[in-house]
Amino acid sequence: MRNITKEFPGIIANDDITLQLKKGEIHALLGENGAGKSTLMSVLFGLYKQEAGEIFKDGEPVAIEGPNDANRLGIGMVHQHFKLVHNFTVLENIVLGVETTKTGGVLQMAEARERVLELSEKYGFDIDIDKEVGQISVGMQQRVEILKMLYRQNEILIFDEPTAVLTPQEIDALMQTMRNMAAEGKSILFITHKLDEIKLVADRCSVLRKGKMIGTVDVTATSKEEMSEMMVGRKVILSLDKQEANVGKTIMQVRGLTRRGNEKKSGKAKLNNISFDVREGEILCIAGIEGNGQTDLVYALTGLSNVDSGTIAMNGKEITKAKIRKRTEAGIAHIPEDRHKHGLVLDYNLAYNTILQTYYTPRFQRFGFLKLGVIMEHARNLIKRFDIRSGQGEITGARSMSGGNQQKVILAREIDRDPQLLIAVQPTRGLDVGAIEYIHGQLLAQRDSGKAVLLVSLELEEVMNVSDRILVMYEGEIVADVNPKDVTFQELGLYMSGAKRMDDLVLNKEVSA
Repeated sequence: MRNITKEFPGIIANDDITLQLKKGEIHALLGENGAGKSTLMSVLFGLYKQEAGEIFKDGEPVAIEGPNDANRLGIGMVHQHFKLVHNFTVLENIVLGVETTKTGGVLQMAEARERVLELSEKYGFDIDIDKEVGQISVGMQQRVEILKMLYRQNEILIFDEPTAVLTPQEIDALMQTMRNMAAEGKSILFITHKLDEIKLVADRCSVLRKGKMIGTVDVTATSKEEMSEMMVGRKVILSLDKQEANVGKTIMQVRGLTRRGNEKKSGKAKLNNISFDVREGEILCIAGIEGNGQTDLVYALTGLSNVDSGTIAMNGKEITKAKIRKRTEAGIAHIPEDRHKHGLVLDYNLAYNTILQTYYTPRFQRFGFLKLGVIMEHARNLIKRFDIRSGQGEITGARSMSGGNQQKVILAREIDRDPQLLIAVQPTRGLDVGAIEYIHGQLLAQRDSGKAVLLVSLELEEVMNVSDRILVMYEGEIVADVNPKDVTFQELGLYMSGAKRMDDLVLNKEVSA
């Protein structure tokens, strides 16, 4: 890619960028949220058309007007938010767009089935190709996206934040798959924020900052600290400086929470007799492999779903059946796992997204009419306070913002309400080191100001570094209650996989007593 420039209203996303990819290499693309990485790859895949610059393949200039052109040139892409049809089977998703048909448009799936099974076996993907995509895990969905590229015989493979939604075990498997592909001569462009992953698999790394190319380095000869400084333009503290927690009274009390779900099918409850306390001045972390009840627990605590039995109390007052607004007014803030589905209204601008829970208060409305001037000023203050970067300031459409800046809008909105309890679910998923450092700092600031924080995370490093206490969930139950100082990564992994559990959980003993 030579001298690529791509502009959007109010912002130059790619500013005269030149990038070279060699055959058989894994080339990492590193940069802050909003640095222009996904935009550059979207130009290469034909989703955007550049204003200036050229693309060459094997030394010859090529015109890429859309994804079909990219596919014909052997370029494939796994997007950060997967592009799958949820009510189609795995096999149907893989062949979609390149179907084999006979006269009259009748699908011929036998040959495709054979080839997909062969590819699945070759790369160690244990996947049921007849299952609907909506019924498989996020990690499996990513494998479907990879199989789509392999089925189309793509030689240049673009991975956009491929590990953002994966468990540690799935990440290890993906890294091995990428190494195998590179060994076969495929060339991989790997967008990531995770420096450890770059050191693990990448040969070279190109760094973008604010739409400009800062440079390309040899990964083995460059330290993580050097790469992070290239990325953000300053030294980044990769370790967290955390004071001892000053724990106070109980803010939230959860007792015997049970949600049965479809027990006839699975034989297990989604939540089974969950009990714990969250106290002032502590960060309590819920750890576990995805799909072990964490999402159901958060939905129950925030009012997104009901429970069959058990109680939830805030400051001693029961809120088990309270509506979401009542819970918000009781002092609960929520940074959701899916920022697009539950965190933002993507078709609203940044300003409107900052008042989603408070638009009805006297501060922002009078006689049912919104105070637009006050709302815009409020958004401008949050943009400044939380370093939110957007092309058109407070009137920027939420959909057009980078993932990291969308996350900052949610964080700003929730913290600005001065909650007593902040429930943060995967708050740093898909973020760069600078944004992670910032968000961890904000969580610690909440804790140190006497607030309670309930952190739900799949990132073991985050769990160990940020939390004051860890509860591990496995198959809808709490199987461990540990201090991060007293447990190793390996031991935590055993609890998470169900290979080990604490015989006597102190809190559960107290509850039954």
